[in-house]
Amino acid sequence: MTKPSLPDLLHAAVSAVGGTERPGQVAMAEAVAEAIDDNSHRLIQAGTGTGKSLGYLVPALAHGERVVVATATLALQRQLVERDLPRTVDALHPQLRRRPQFAMLKGRSNYLCLHRLHEGAPQDEEEGLFDQFEAATPTSKLGKDLLRLRDWADETETGDRDDLTPGVSDKAWSQISVSSRECLGATKCAYGAECFAEAARERAKLADVVVTNHALLAIDAIEGAPVLPQHEVLIVDEAHELVSRVTGVATGELTPGQVNRAVKRSAKLVDEKTADALQTASESFERVMELALPGCLEQIPEDLGYALMSLRDAARNVISAIGATRDKSVHDEDAVRKQALAAVESIHSVAERITNGSEYDVVWYERHDRFGATLRVAPLSVSGLLREKLFEDRSVVLTSATLKIGGDFNGVAASLGLSAEGVEGDDVPAWKGLDVGSPFDYPKQGILYVAKHLATPGREGTRGDMMDELAELIEAAGGRTLGLFSSMRGAKAAAEELRGRIDNPILLQGEETLGELIKAFAADPKTCLFGTLSLWQGVDVPGPSCQLVVMDRIPFPRPDDPLMSARQKSVEEHGGNGFMAVAATHAALLMAQGAGRLVRATGDRGVVAVLDPRLATARYGSFLRATLPDFWYTTDRNQVRRSLAAIDATAQADGK
Repeated sequence: MTKPSLPDLLHAAVSAVGGTERPGQVAMAEAVAEAIDDNSHRLIQAGTGTGKSLGYLVPALAHGERVVVATATLALQRQLVERDLPRTVDALHPQLRRRPQFAMLKGRSNYLCLHRLHEGAPQDEEEGLFDQFEAATPTSKLGKDLLRLRDWADETETGDRDDLTPGVSDKAWSQISVSSRECLGATKCAYGAECFAEAARERAKLADVVVTNHALLAIDAIEGAPVLPQHEVLIVDEAHELVSRVTGVATGELTPGQVNRAVKRSAKLVDEKTADALQTASESFERVMELALPGCLEQIPEDLGYALMSLRDAARNVISAIGATRDKSVHDEDAVRKQALAAVESIHSVAERITNGSEYDVVWYERHDRFGATLRVAPLSVSGLLREKLFEDRSVVLTSATLKIGGDFNGVAASLGLSAEGVEGDDVPAWKGLDVGSPFDYPKQGILYVAKHLATPGREGTRGDMMDELAELIEAAGGRTLGLFSSMRGAKAAAEELRGRIDNPILLQGEETLGELIKAFAADPKTCLFGTLSLWQGVDVPGPSCQLVVMDRIPFPRPDDPLMSARQKSVEEHGGNGFMAVAATHAALLMAQGAGRLVRATGDRGVVAVLDPRLATARYGSFLRATLPDFWYTTDRNQVRRSLAAIDATAQADGK
């Protein structure tokens, strides 16, 4: 039997989802197939509308070996498992003569834990477990959420939190879920045979395609204990997010509240002397944290160092003592011990990491008005980790609409631990970059307008000229505006000011769930939606409801961001340009993602307006603009108002 050709398979898959075959999609599929065949690596930039999911799924399914697909967002995971994969498998079945299996796999805490549900959650004040359903007032929000979870537990086939609609608060979910450290293990748990997380792992072991998230991919790489099944091919979608997700997983934190809970959970499981030592260390740490001021700790202060060493040593002794403890008077003893061990081990690992000190770690204090001080430690870079753990023993394809920064792939490649394209060596993974473009005609569909006449934004204070400009642009556009702000404070200030000045309804992130806000924004073209970070990447509203995307300023990292500042300084110490490598690259990625909200379909028209003159006047402006879609560019404020008014008039004439 002759092997079906890739073009034939792609054609069948595209027809099945009701799509249109794009040249970029064909080029992408061929590049993915080549990487799989050669056991090599690819960075592929595929613009919005390319159909990149099918561009990698078709060659992956045709390959026949197990493939892991890791994505950053829940929305794309759902789209792959609920829509793209079922249709693609059905479409390819006649030609492949087999029906590839697929499964979703997430971290353990994403699944309902039947043991926690039926036996209770840990109680901090006393030994044993308590019934969270009895403890929560039935009329309270938490009580209602817990009752709904108990009912859902009888119906759900997956136990996956994301299948629960509407969702519940993190606090409610924590009452019926466990982390991998807290899990008893299927063989020791009375509910092991019915465990949702174990069932998901078993499905993944049998699947040809396993869809997971960046965080689980990072855990699999960092912790050394394999979570994902063996696989020949790894495809990382939304790859521009990978470094920040891996950094998040590799970041440790300590708070007085967290330490206090560990003390209470372990106190009754060890002898009095061991418990008292951890209690004393906890109190010393709390005193230090009460005086902590936000900022980076280039050296660990003496008082903090002593407190951390005491915590580390006391936690180590508790871990040893718990391991040897047996007390049948404690209800559900194994679970209580496991919960306590997990809490104390977490304290020990972070305290030891900071105490040992590493030139490759950044340590800092954060302070929150409500929760007090937090001590954090994060890797200065994850590039070495990714180079070592990601690219060995498998073919890796990384794809996103935004991988070329300032015109080439080398910036993103460096953050992933790769050398410049074309550089080869014994311990340097070789890779190729491919930009398959976009099916959209950006110069005809969109305008990039920079408000060059405005004052340069400062760190503090309101920007009166910016507010005037924003109001005039929205009125010219007839609403239809997505406002992307670099801070929540800026978004709130603009919403408050403009609600009193213009007639258009203004929705503000945080006043309703993100899903509800986007739905309301899409439903009424006169409406505007203002918000911050998640809106820069999470809005997909094709058509006339989003014809003006406004960025209030270039989204550089905050100057007091400890991790970004440390990374910038490290680049400079090694002879590089820290500002361009860290701050400008961060801003370019975000701006490209934000500008990508404008054109989502071939009929879309509109303006991306940047209310920060530095995009036109600063030396780094051309670097940032080179990362954005190739819109027609202007700084003429009158021209852009006329264009917006014309776009609005056309939409109104079409009854939209």
